[in-house]
Amino acid sequence: MMSRCAEQLCALGITVGGISTPEIRRGGRRVGFSVVDLASGRRGLLAGTDIASKLRVGRYGVDLEGFESVALPALDHAERRCDVVCVDEVGRMELFSDTFRRRVEALLRGDKPMIAVVHRSYVGSYGGWGTLFHVSPENRERLPSRIAAGIMEDLGEAARGI
Repeated sequence: MMSRCAEQLCALGITVGGISTPEIRRGGRRVGFSVVDLASGRRGLLAGTDIASKLRVGRYGVDLEGFESVALPALDHAERRCDVVCVDEVGRMELFSDTFRRRVEALLRGDKPMIAVVHRSYVGSYGGWGTLFHVSPENRERLPSRIAAGIMEDLGEAARGI
């Protein structure tokens, strides 16, 4: 979902930065999650079944250092140099990092347009910061265009000083 929004914005000449946390699959089986800097393509490890860590979500150990080493610089770059900040996702694994949590909250309070995928467990904490969309099979195809249009409108208003 977020990647399709980012692709549409980039096609319109909007610079997008931030992070995504795609699955890592081996042999057709999910074994972890990476963290990817959307601007540079730099990758790190967020969590995996073979990571020994006290921080765990189900069968996944969380690599806090690996996550922060990519996510925090990516968010800093996005805030300084990009038109839009994207975060996929704000969930339990990511929120083990207090620094990430504070950084996301600072970005939400800022003026830069932001697209964030928020795990349903955290909608109560983060849903009030902006427009909340519930993704369903019925709206999944339409939402990226709707979100991109809203971002374009926000950017246009900012350029006009509104």
